[in-house]
Amino acid sequence: MDGERPDRVPLMCQMSFGHMLLQAGLEPAALWNSAEVFAEGLLRLRQRYGFDGILVSLHGHSPDWENGVSRIEKDLDKQVIHWKNGDRTVFPCDDLPIHYPASRRRLPVLSEIDPASIPDEIPFIPVSQNLEFPIDPGHRFDIFEIMMKKAGEEFSIHGEVTSPFDYFLNLFGFREALIGLIDDPPKAKEIIGRYAEAVTRLAVRIAGQGVDAIKVSSPYAGAGFISPLFYQEFVAPFEGQIASAVRRRGLPVYIHTCGAINDRLELMAAAGFSGIECLDPPPLGNVELDEAKKRVGERVFIKGNIDPVNVLLLASRESVREDARWRLEVGKPGGRFILSTACSIAPHTPRENVEVLSEVIEREGSY
Repeated sequence: MDGERPDRVPLMCQMSFGHMLLQAGLEPAALWNSAEVFAEGLLRLRQRYGFDGILVSLHGHSPDWENGVSRIEKDLDKQVIHWKNGDRTVFPCDDLPIHYPASRRRLPVLSEIDPASIPDEIPFIPVSQNLEFPIDPGHRFDIFEIMMKKAGEEFSIHGEVTSPFDYFLNLFGFREALIGLIDDPPKAKEIIGRYAEAVTRLAVRIAGQGVDAIKVSSPYAGAGFISPLFYQEFVAPFEGQIASAVRRRGLPVYIHTCGAINDRLELMAAAGFSGIECLDPPPLGNVELDEAKKRVGERVFIKGNIDPVNVLLLASRESVREDARWRLEVGKPGGRFILSTACSIAPHTPRENVEVLSEVIEREGSY
């Protein structure tokens, strides 16, 4: 990550919550809500797969989460938490939870929001599909303390924050938010800027917990959502603010953007990040590893880019092996390469296919 050459290529993949559920043998509701159980799941799978690093994608777990539970229903396929406030959360056995609030939040329009109303402290993580993970203000960083005590001396521990652009999308909903970029760009940037200030403060505080790197999750900044011009205007300056603040603390910081990013690789590198993650290859995205290495490989480290669906999930062990060998061959020269899936390991990915990666690294990853 610092541009120096290690003894061998590091191996570190991000795991989907569904894969953790299927492989770690832990109860869904506890894995999601408990810092101790979530840490245990991360540690079990790191050991199983021989990863050199662990991404802590959730933080701020409340130690009192069970006090808000009215009852928990369990069957073979799912758990359902009925909360005392009337909300309901369904935990499938192989996917992210689905939260059903007792009363649905009305999405505002841009003209209704005063940018000054955006809080100074980030109160939740916008996970996916309207799912928000609440951050307990008194226990924001408990998970990092647990992980540092258990694995911080042996493995690279990474914290995660979410892009200000994601918070903007989450506030208004996708349609209203994207229309707002066109209808009132100054106000949109003012709101995104307020989120950027809050996310930057959070990232700097996580950096102070002893972690080795910070990931900025920005899944909606690819070509499937916004143009390179809008990326330069509404995403890069605000994410760059986070990157600069973390790097001033002496830590590497990398950006995670899914899908098609071939038209903005140089823009992402210019935003000030130490590295780029995903670089989804065709057909999931449009980035070829050899081309990316030539274009930005001397400026940033690359973490990727094994196809998590068509290769790791659906292909044979031998096909996974050959794919990993090719990516090592392309990624190793000049260093600055971490072998990884492009995006998360899919829930039903065979354990044996993931285990192949560490075998390839041990045999052919040395410099």
